[in-house]
Amino acid sequence: MSKRTDTLITTLEAIIEPVCLAHGVELVEVRHVPQKGAAVIRITIDRARSDGKDGSDITLTDCTDVSRDVSAALDVHEDELPGAYHLEVSSPGLERPLVKPADFGRFAGREVALRTLTPVGPSKQRKFQGLLKGYVLLDDGAEFVELNVNGSELRIPFDTITQANLVYRF
Repeated sequence: MSKRTDTLITTLEAIIEPVCLAHGVELVEVRHVPQKGAAVIRITIDRARSDGKDGSDITLTDCTDVSRDVSAALDVHEDELPGAYHLEVSSPGLERPLVKPADFGRFAGREVALRTLTPVGPSKQRKFQGLLKGYVLLDDGAEFVELNVNGSELRIPFDTITQANLVYRF
């Protein structure tokens, strides 16, 4: 991701996060997808199920309400946005993306798939699938995600992860 894109995402998150909190939902991820004519701003929101089971408790009404209020908030900050855009708000789905360190702690014990920017581990791979053990922050500030892949414990540097999501088995 470019520095300009990082800055835009940070700006969008700062505008969108308070709206999500006001609606009692978690902001999972914001993406800005440039397209011909108008970009797409994709927002993923979540709320844990009240019955404690796996999955999301997000409804269509939640998405509609958050979309309406985020749209109004973005209109107020239009000078900070790079032109026209379409707004999409959705739930994370069964294979929820894991983005923040807290996500890797919250979903410990679940099967995940992840990709890294550079090869890691003894086999120097970039794609992994296994049981998520959790997130680790060392005293020196180093951040890792721990996985059990086929019985082997791996520590993957958090800053190398480019994509991670839950794996749902039917």
